Amino acid sequence: MQVELVSVGTELLLGQIVDTNAAFLAAKLSELGVNVYHKTTVGDNAERLAAALRISLGRSDVVLATGGLGPTEDDITAAAVAQAMGVGLVQDEEASEKIRSFARARGVKLLDSLLKQAWVPDGAEVVPNPVGTAPGFLISRGSATVIALPGVPTEMRAMAEQTVFPYLAAQAAREGAAVIVSRVLRLAGMGESQAEAEISDLIRAQTNPTIAPLAKTHEVFLRLTARAPNRAAAVKLIQPVEAEIRRRLADHVYGADDESLEAVVGNMLRTAGRTLAVAESCTGGLIGHRLTSVPGSSDYFLASLATYSNESKVDLLAVPQETIREHGAVSAETAAAMAAGVRRATGADIGLSVTGIAGPEGGTPAKPVGLVYAARTDADGTVTEELRLRGDRLMIKERAAQTALYLLYRGLKALRTAEVAK
Repeated sequence: MQVELVSVGTELLLGQIVDTNAAFLAAKLSELGVNVYHKTTVGDNAERLAAALRISLGRSDVVLATGGLGPTEDDITAAAVAQAMGVGLVQDEEASEKIRSFARARGVKLLDSLLKQAWVPDGAEVVPNPVGTAPGFLISRGSATVIALPGVPTEMRAMAEQTVFPYLAAQAAREGAAVIVSRVLRLAGMGESQAEAEISDLIRAQTNPTIAPLAKTHEVFLRLTARAPNRAAAVKLIQPVEAEIRRRLADHVYGADDESLEAVVGNMLRTAGRTLAVAESCTGGLIGHRLTSVPGSSDYFLASLATYSNESKVDLLAVPQETIREHGAVSAETAAAMAAGVRRATGADIGLSVTGIAGPEGGTPAKPVGLVYAARTDADGTVTEELRLRGDRLMIKERAAQTALYLLYRGLKALRTAEVAK
């Protein structure tokens, strides 16, 4: 079964918003074993949308459209689908009553524009909206089917999970579709080209599962994708390949799928019974933000001090003035003193720090933009790392934060290995 995605909205064509709906739907459809070969974006124009729908219906079994189902004049999806399918529009009474109840409950005047959302193509089945007023709909003519959902992500996702995915899963099962399962390994401390070189023979020999490297701003993903009659069989195909990649890349594989580095190190800190404090200069609090984005981080995270100026490094972290004077604020020595200072000031078991030049100004031939030092200190000593990072200011900050967290990860992993060996 082939499904085509059609995203509706001029704001998408203008680049004012990112089409996260299509990314979500494509990922979910692949898990169902449904092929997505085309994705089309159309502005808020009924004629152009109807024309695009006719093209889509001519090459796909199902067209899944998002957007254009609201109360305003530029919400034209229902009319365009009706035009493409050669039917009229009718008012769905159940949807209308829900809108009336919504207006009464909130003391809102019942405008015709609100009731406009209850008009669907003649013969369509309404897709309930559990979190909003605009219903979706499903309409089939012959072998062609159009499913339309609102563009609001929370509404679209709820409706897709509740109604659309079960419908498509049942259709795919009737056609004997295979299940597609992906496993994403997340890497740090290694670039895409280096990671690919380490597993190049596996990539060349890939059949099922396939291996796809993907570089992000500050990390590398390896996506393993298998196709099989069922999920269990697909997972079984992935497991030996994943095991071999983990063996070769060792500590560079810090997690999988939705596991972020900050969540992984947070769990390691909690398990080890260790607390952490961070001193940040060039990252300006980004490391602390990432760590505290993890629920339950108060179990192990004590403080983050954004000591941006030299004075704050001296006053808040007790970094010796002679260290900054002799080696500079951007140096291994200052990074080590910052990590020790924040550990001492907070009583944390582990101190982590980062200092550097994020740019675009401030670099010199001796200390160019992108030069960053990270340090980790605990009862067993201090480890520093020099980084030469590339990119714009934000990219350097993100990469510096990731590298500092990876330095923390390596220390915690070594601690865990030592404790297991005892």
